[in-house]
Amino acid sequence: MLRRLTVKNYAIIRELDMGFADGFTIITGETGAGKSILLGALGLVLGERADTSVLLSQEEKCVVEADFYVKGYDLGELFEVNNVDYDDEVILRREITPAGKSRAFINDTPVTLNVMKELGDKLIDVHSQHQTLLLGRNLFQMRVLDAYAGTADLAGDYSEAYSSYLSARREYEAASMTAERSRADHEYYSHQLDEFRAAQLVSGEMETLENDQKILGNASEIKEALTIVASALGGDDVSALSLLRLARASLAKVSGLFPEAGELENRLETQLIELNDISYEAEKLNDRIVADPGRLDYVTRRLDLIYSLMQKHHCRDLSELLEKQRQFEETVALTGDIDEKIGELKKKTEDAFGLVTGYAGRLSEARHKVVSPLAAEITKMLHKLGMPHARFEIRLTRSDEPGPYGTDRADFLFSANKQVEPEELSRCASGGELSRVMLCLKSVLASSSGLPAIIFDEIDSGVSGEVASMVGDILSEMGKTMQVINITHLPQVASRGGMHYHVYKEESDHSTNTRVRLLKDDERVREVARLLSGSTITEAAIRNARELLEGR
Repeated sequence: MLRRLTVKNYAIIRELDMGFADGFTIITGETGAGKSILLGALGLVLGERADTSVLLSQEEKCVVEADFYVKGYDLGELFEVNNVDYDDEVILRREITPAGKSRAFINDTPVTLNVMKELGDKLIDVHSQHQTLLLGRNLFQMRVLDAYAGTADLAGDYSEAYSSYLSARREYEAASMTAERSRADHEYYSHQLDEFRAAQLVSGEMETLENDQKILGNASEIKEALTIVASALGGDDVSALSLLRLARASLAKVSGLFPEAGELENRLETQLIELNDISYEAEKLNDRIVADPGRLDYVTRRLDLIYSLMQKHHCRDLSELLEKQRQFEETVALTGDIDEKIGELKKKTEDAFGLVTGYAGRLSEARHKVVSPLAAEITKMLHKLGMPHARFEIRLTRSDEPGPYGTDRADFLFSANKQVEPEELSRCASGGELSRVMLCLKSVLASSSGLPAIIFDEIDSGVSGEVASMVGDILSEMGKTMQVINITHLPQVASRGGMHYHVYKEESDHSTNTRVRLLKDDERVREVARLLSGSTITEAAIRNARELLEGR
């Protein structure tokens, strides 16, 4: 339950401090006094967004604190998950600085707005006047059914499964959309790889082939040159070697007589050995060089193939070409797995769909069981609220494709008149009728919501007289099982509360400030009398106010 609310520097509130008790609490005040501003301030500690426009004084920060007592509401896990110290007394604090910085705290631990909102949603239900518009939205209608059926946890499991299913389906559809392109890529890269594999490229072969082509293309010239060398050095006729041998023999004859001649002989001997070796090598090379047109044709074609592949794939040498082949092999291996991957994603999607439909079936079954009882209970309450011919029905339809709330769609149908068939509630009900339907729903769901507190902002608008008394009875009855705080203009409702706050504006020459006062018995009589008779409080209004308060 909400124990205390303190507000500083918010809108037209300079500072206020309100304490709350369990049961049914009333807040009244003249129009424009700032009653709804209190809800705005409370919204800050429930995770609503805000900026510096909420500051009364732009020189000071806005601070809102709400103190809740939460023992018995199983919130320990939420605190643990978010690394916040748990205590039976929880203080939510929100600060908005003049610089526009927003800070949120739970038990003095800094938290994000999402964490604050998650906790706030479990502490209090704030029903503002515009919330009645939710009656026409399927999300609200499904939540009502799930709360009444006690399937909120199952609905949570479904929501998680549905999110997983959507994720798997998106992944599968994306893969399927790109599959055709991947197959085309696979075909292209496979063709390129086939060319490479047919070429049977070998590292270093291009240099060898280019050398062979050079030799084979000039075999005649090379053989002619080698023949001349061999003949010049060691031919049968006069040759360099024979002349050198003659010169060496001549020097040998006189080497004993002329030592210098011996040195020349030794040098000639060395040259003879070298030239003899050159002559031998020239003959060997000449024998090895063979004019082979067939081999030359093969080498030329092989080089043309390599050059063609290099040009096609923009490679500078054979090593780059072999790297390109490796890349093609990897790409083909990856794109070749596309069908297998799509099969896996399809299976994953089908499994996720099976889990979703399983949860959806259980949800649908539980919802169908409570449609008639819930509609009957709401109809019965509407009769008590001055609508004797009202009919409230719930139409639950099912689709084959799961949605965010299952495979069901709920429509709330309503008719206020006996001769008129029920239609969609949001289309046919007046503002007052919508308020009464919402009050009935909140009343029915109060015990199953699991919330410590609920706040109504003029849920009783559009009613008066005996109906207003019935509204007061319903709110008072709700206050026996949970904390109920109601902002109202109706004396019949205001008289039912156990605690009564009056909101008023305090004017000065330079400012307007919203103030709140907890009313004592006599003050409360006068406030209820004001609601009865207006600004001029009569003795009759005071007597009527006393009767209302004594009869609560």
